[in-house]
Amino acid sequence: MKKILTLTALGVVLACSDASASGFYLKEQSAAAQGNAFAGATAGAEDISYSYFNPAALSRHKGTNIELGGTWIAPKSTAHNASNSFGEHNDYMGDIVHSAAAPQMYISHQLNNEITIGLSGNAPFGMITKYGDDWAGRNHGTLSKIISATFTPMIAYKVNDEFALGAGMPIQYIRATLRNGVIAGQNPMTGALIEDKSTVHGDTIDVGYQLGALYEPWKGTRFGIGYRSEIKHKIKGDIEFDGPLSFMNQDLSCRLNAPASLTIGAYHDINQDWAVMAEYSRVYWSSFDHLVLYGAENGKLSHTEEKWKDTDFYALGISKQLDAQWKLRLGVAFEKSAVGDEYRTPRIPDSNRYWYSAGLEYKYNDKLTFNVGYTHIIADSSKVSLRGDHIGDASRGAINVKYNNKINIIAGSITYNF
Repeated sequence: MKKILTLTALGVVLACSDASASGFYLKEQSAAAQGNAFAGATAGAEDISYSYFNPAALSRHKGTNIELGGTWIAPKSTAHNASNSFGEHNDYMGDIVHSAAAPQMYISHQLNNEITIGLSGNAPFGMITKYGDDWAGRNHGTLSKIISATFTPMIAYKVNDEFALGAGMPIQYIRATLRNGVIAGQNPMTGALIEDKSTVHGDTIDVGYQLGALYEPWKGTRFGIGYRSEIKHKIKGDIEFDGPLSFMNQDLSCRLNAPASLTIGAYHDINQDWAVMAEYSRVYWSSFDHLVLYGAENGKLSHTEEKWKDTDFYALGISKQLDAQWKLRLGVAFEKSAVGDEYRTPRIPDSNRYWYSAGLEYKYNDKLTFNVGYTHIIADSSKVSLRGDHIGDASRGAINVKYNNKINIIAGSITYNF
């Protein structure tokens, strides 16, 4: 029984770690910025949605503004040639990811010439991956579903005509549902493995901070920097088994750190019609150096080392004012994967990504503006090559599987100035 408990606990740790360390961070929080592949997101300050990347951007918007928007994210990841160390093989499993919507909301109000306050509502993390319960890698994951919501009160202070500072306090909710197969033991008569299925549910609300600065040394040229802190989540929930291990059902907890990020951007008006912009950001996924699972009945169950890497994002963009009402945006970007082949898991087959974006803005009048943005992401083919010798993999065995990945994203927003 002690061996079964240990293997089961380590299996839950793997599930928890995949939920947070998948690298599925949703950058798509602004329809306008998406048109430029998020180049200039910290420096452009073109509408109040740019405050997600740099709260100092609020300083450039007078009066009271409200923006409502949403993003439809349609990834496709087809899995094929899966085989495990138990001799099972799947040739083709189709699309294992699901499309999802990410809503956004922003409000800002200028208190006086120096101070502007704001509030944003976003979904910065999210994913759904699903395999059949009998696929070859079922012990490494069959369902991964993450839902998040973040509300951030913000304030911006205009120091002078050239320089502004901003700060925010992200209040983040995360809920996770994770399911996988479990080896429950071995039939002493036949030697056949006894299998079960486990499901983990958990959620939490925790708080971080956001800082930003915006500098315009001369009119039409801006530089911005934004920092979002790590948020240390304390997940609490339970684990349930479907079959022979149901006596092990219990409450559990684990700590997961939503990574910090640093973003630096530039924006420059070439003339009254053309503008160019650039962006660099780093997400500090390496903060996942270990993960500990605690059971309500058994105390500390296990300690797992993580192998995630910091990721870099580079973007270039250009915009053209077509006439008094219409603006065209274009952008390209490159984003590195958070994990290599050896430690990639089937829950999120992440890989390097190449972004191609376009957007249109329509200014109906001085108060009402519409934005749409579209992005096509081509991702490198990826593979999972787990040998079965990592911590927690002894009871799961090895798994090899290949993936082809691509993503289509469309966003829209309405901004109104009172």
